[in-house]
Amino acid sequence: MAPKTERIQFLRAVRQLHRVRSFYAAGVLLWAGSSAWTGWQAPGSRQMWVSLLLLTAFTALLVTAGLSLRRLPAPATGRPAHHAAPRKTAHPRHAPV
Repeated sequence: MAPKTERIQFLRAVRQLHRVRSFYAAGVLLWAGSSAWTGWQAPGSRQMWVSLLLLTAFTALLVTAGLSLRRLPAPATGRPAHHAAPRKTAHPRHAPV
């Protein structure tokens, strides 16, 4: 029963990391736009530096979530992944004579 539970927990972790990564990507886009707009309107202002700080923070979080997702080991189930093709021996097809 443990391998099935581990697999479910693994899939939940992967789903959660995908959600968090998309949230951080949206934050990066938002703060990049805000930083560009504020830098255009009031270069060197406090609002511009706060926007750049938040852009840096969301970028760091996005990179961390991406690396965590990439480094997450697959659970050992003893069976091939669902996308793996089954092994079949190739039989040549001959036209009838």
